[in-house]
Amino acid sequence: MLNGVGGRTIREAKERLSYQEAQAWGLYIQRYGSLHGGRRLEACSAMLALQLHRQSGGTAELIDFMPHERRLGVSLEQAMSEWH
Repeated sequence: MLNGVGGRTIREAKERLSYQEAQAWGLYIQRYGSLHGGRRLEACSAMLALQLHRQSGGTAELIDFMPHERRLGVSLEQAMSEWH
């Protein structure tokens, strides 16, 4: 579970992790992203792709190169088209 943090099962993690330690891991994940190796690799690849894209004059965002991440909220254009 969580790359072995706290144990291999949820039961082991509940037995081994204190509430404060679980909160600390939650804050770490919120600040630095997933502990999943594949998602972290995807984020690194997306940063590289974004830099190359911007050098050629593109205006994409980082999330455009991360197919497994969800966008939070809606864009202004999307909201205005839905409201009218």
